[in-house]
Amino acid sequence: MESQQEVNPVFLQQLRELDIPEEAAKQALLHTQNVSAEEAAMYYFNKLENEDEGDEDLMYKMVFVVNMELSMGVGKVAAQVGHAAVGLYQALQEKNRISLWPHPSIKIVLQGTNMAHLLELQALAMSLSLPTKLVQDAGHTQVEPGSCTVLAIIGEEEMVNNVTGSLKLL
Repeated sequence: MESQQEVNPVFLQQLRELDIPEEAAKQALLHTQNVSAEEAAMYYFNKLENEDEGDEDLMYKMVFVVNMELSMGVGKVAAQVGHAAVGLYQALQEKNRISLWPHPSIKIVLQGTNMAHLLELQALAMSLSLPTKLVQDAGHTQVEPGSCTVLAIIGEEEMVNNVTGSLKLL
């Protein structure tokens, strides 16, 4: 029986040092077949912790605000939105907030007025602790180097709407 398997005591101690409850740490180690404390911790934080939280009703949203002052073709806009999505994912990884990533069920592209507008929206989002990514173009094709092309924001829908709710769809 799986529940009678032994767990690696070194891995168990490492998980306990992460403030993971002992029974949950044991369950995570058994589920990941004692591969490593890291594997068990990833399992716990991605599976067990989410089951314990009552966040099922929260809706998440990812928005991409395009700088409409720039003359970008549809392909350029698509590429810049792609850069923003990847950059936002990397930023979430760096800040250990990657648990936000799988949740956004709403993804929309909106119109921003200009660079100053994107910077203003980013400042507001950051003041609300919403992760952001502002893409600055390398300037090899359609826009000047350093041009702010797209701002990406992710978070709980209501919080994101506080920042971008009045913007028009692209």
